[in-house]
Amino acid sequence: MKLNSKKIAIVGGGPGGLTLARLLQLKGANVTVYERDFDKHARVQGSPLDLHKDSGLAALRVANLLEEFKKAYRPGADRLTIANNKGQVIFSEDDTDIKEDFDSEYFRPEIDRGPLRMLLLDSLKPETVVWDSHFVSMEKQNEGWLLHFKNGTSAYADVVVAADGANSKIRPYITDTKAFYSGITMIEVNIPNAEKGSPNIYKLTNGGKIMAFGNSKCVLTGLKGNGDLGFYLSLKTDENWAQVNSIDCNDKAHILEWFKKTYPEWDKSWYELFENIATPFIPRPIYCMPLNQNWESLTNLTMLGDAAHVMPPFAGEGVNMAMLDALELSECLTSDKNSTLQEAITHYETNMRKRASVIAQESLENGEIMHSENALTEMLNMFSAFK
Repeated sequence: MKLNSKKIAIVGGGPGGLTLARLLQLKGANVTVYERDFDKHARVQGSPLDLHKDSGLAALRVANLLEEFKKAYRPGADRLTIANNKGQVIFSEDDTDIKEDFDSEYFRPEIDRGPLRMLLLDSLKPETVVWDSHFVSMEKQNEGWLLHFKNGTSAYADVVVAADGANSKIRPYITDTKAFYSGITMIEVNIPNAEKGSPNIYKLTNGGKIMAFGNSKCVLTGLKGNGDLGFYLSLKTDENWAQVNSIDCNDKAHILEWFKKTYPEWDKSWYELFENIATPFIPRPIYCMPLNQNWESLTNLTMLGDAAHVMPPFAGEGVNMAMLDALELSECLTSDKNSTLQEAITHYETNMRKRASVIAQESLENGEIMHSENALTEMLNMFSAFK
């Protein structure tokens, strides 16, 4: 195997990085994951994720983790309600619509980010993850890389894989291609104990998620396993909106007044979302890598997930692409089809860029539809076709 006697460093302990670590360990590789979080409990995990048959679930199958996933996922959390800006339900799935069929491309089971992370962490050998390792820089040393971390430590690796997300600090070592702004900004908000904090919206979620459309704007919500409700206010705006707006991100009243002004056609029933929100709320400009990006593959350095191909979330493919990256990269690195590491990495990156470009295009197009004047009709037609 090309990885015999090689030390592999994966920078980033998200789903993509951890999936790769699991798959490589199953092949006997020497893998270390460097994660900036202080420990496995440090990060507040975001909205639920839905995994897809030919990507996220495919990776879990090969990793021998599908049965563990079945114990951890949340049946019914993928139940969808579509509403208009008046708060009226236009489309809703009930229990009879959700059929557990892990062989169906239309079954997309949801799992909270925390349980997915724990599932992957528990599958790794002890001490695989080195916590409190915030990557700062690296330099070539011998045939590999010497990595430096914010806590003052350093580590050598023969092969490095960047799994450190959209703001990857390793990506510039591979390519200087940068992401472009999609034209859409999403404001992330959280409601603790939504059953009490936002009872009417909580009931409207029906245990799953809401997509609401009106006047070229969206409200997208997802109920978490702990009872919190995460939601996004999504709209087209200037890229620098988050820097120049006058909203106090720690003031509930300010965000409600901003909502009233920016979403004037939306019914007062939506105001309930802002009564018991946790602060701060977080503006997130949405970026996408160029669809035609290209670079010359290196001999011992590559990347996966958002580090390689950040894209808008409007196709639900982000985590799925990262886990599929992990699956395909692990196969390239451990198979005999490529005689050298550079050939393996080149094969992986070529296919990954093509695949990611198609999904990124779909995500961009979906974002345009979801923020159009006809968004409600278009989305209703889309989801009704699968019913």
